[in-house]
Amino acid sequence: MVNAGPGTTTQAAAPDRSAYVAVLLFPLLVLAGGLVGFLTPGAVSGLSGWINPLLGLVMFGMGLTLRPVDFALVARRPLPVLLGVAAQYVVMPLIALLVVFLLRLPPELAAGVILVGCAPGGTASNVVAYLARGDVALSVAMTSISTLLAPLLTPLLTLWLAGQYLPVDGGAMAWSITRIVLVPVVLGLAVRLLLPGLVRRALPVLPWVSVAAISLIVAIVVSASADRIVEAGLLVLAAVALHNVLGLTLGHLVGTLTGLPPAARRTIAVEVGMQNSGLAAGLAAQYMNPLAALPGAVFSVWHNLSGAVFGLVCRRADARAARRLPES
Repeated sequence: MVNAGPGTTTQAAAPDRSAYVAVLLFPLLVLAGGLVGFLTPGAVSGLSGWINPLLGLVMFGMGLTLRPVDFALVARRPLPVLLGVAAQYVVMPLIALLVVFLLRLPPELAAGVILVGCAPGGTASNVVAYLARGDVALSVAMTSISTLLAPLLTPLLTLWLAGQYLPVDGGAMAWSITRIVLVPVVLGLAVRLLLPGLVRRALPVLPWVSVAAISLIVAIVVSASADRIVEAGLLVLAAVALHNVLGLTLGHLVGTLTGLPPAARRTIAVEVGMQNSGLAAGLAAQYMNPLAALPGAVFSVWHNLSGAVFGLVCRRADARAARRLPES
């Protein structure tokens, strides 16, 4: 075995600490946004028209972080990328239906949970994949591809699976996702290519801009249904937790059954279990009703916390495995 010196250990620990701080602080900021919406609904309820521009800002920030090489992985290693994206759009919608059935959710919450299940991968999944010592390049590729497919697959799946609970305008939703997801991501990618130096200097700030936008979205969503949160809150939390934990578990199982290496299994678990819940909340608020947007708002807080725990569990498993290795 090769032992790293203390300087190497310190250098490796610094980004680990930063990643944990980000993943744990993000949900606290989002939760703070939810509390503002719940305790002072009048202060943000008039900002409902800001949801789409805020979502566009988040996706533009995501586009700024992408590079052409991120998509080249699809050509070099197509199987894990395509497998993960397929699991994303098959496993999570089916788990959503299972959760709706098991918890006997009312129509509004059922539609909201299903919409979360039909959303693309979450924007924080790349950080969580890093924390779990997964394949970060694969995570970025999967998030990018699932996001680019969202204008087609998210409305189709939502119309098919959630249309029985609430009326869904699939065509309008598809056009909305194109405007607030696809166009900003492509613009962000173009700006990264044209102004790489400027974007490089802005990269450290981008996650905080995104989480501020998502926190405001959650505040707006919660303010619209503040009067019903007390009676529905625990049920929504149970649905979100069950949905997310089953997604992480089955995502890992998909990677295991298909013979992928451990790092790729962890990445698929993260990509399947973590959703772009801010997008789901915004779409539900626009095309369903305020109560249907609650699962997306709660998921925005929960999946970062569970992701941090998943990363910690993976790292401890690696440490135990290392201790079992004979000294060389």
